Amino acid sequence: MTAPQQNTVVAIDGPSGSGKSTVSREAARRLGWHLLDTGSVYRALAWYGLRRGADLADRDAVVALLPDFFAAWELSVDPDERWVRVDGVDVTAAIRETAISEVVSHVATNLRVREAVNERFRELLFGDDAPGIIAEGRDITTVVAPDAPVRILLTADESARIRRRLAEKAGEDAAAVAASVAARDARDGTVVNFTTAADGVVELDTTNLDLEQSIAAVIDLIRTGSPR
Repeated sequence: MTAPQQNTVVAIDGPSGSGKSTVSREAARRLGWHLLDTGSVYRALAWYGLRRGADLADRDAVVALLPDFFAAWELSVDPDERWVRVDGVDVTAAIRETAISEVVSHVATNLRVREAVNERFRELLFGDDAPGIIAEGRDITTVVAPDAPVRILLTADESARIRRRLAEKAGEDAAAVAASVAARDARDGTVVNFTTAADGVVELDTTNLDLEQSIAAVIDLIRTGSPR
């Protein structure tokens, strides 16, 4: 008997404000695929840790949260239904606030946390029942799914990335948002390389592309680079 054909996994990495979340979601929607927003998991864990009164800078304390967090955490992989829930609480908007952005690197740079979370990502990716799934984050192309048939590094210069973050966070202090983007990239860059494309990874610079052009470019790379 022939084994069932597996789903196609597409890995997309990039720094804050590169457009990877918005572009990946719309590409998945148009292809009729699923989407795994990996950054939301670290954000949700940071939110959960703060709610539990944990010191996020205490690496052991954060690791100790993982069993209960995984039991409480839910994430939609349907690109048309963007939600994250923890303990039944919808935290979709809360985890995107600048206050979470400022502390999430404590969680995301914890190597034992990354190892456990990455294993959960693999379970979700390769057990998914859609024809394809796009995973977007920071070390998807190199660690989580290094054998994915399509791997893309989405980049943009810092001014463009800050401008995009400001558009997402209307009403927030511009200087604080800009500082948050730069600081988070610097902190996360100590454990993950998301600025240089690894061998076999296609770099797509979106600095001078609008949203529609960026989406079209990613879909084109998927269609030409995927075996399907």
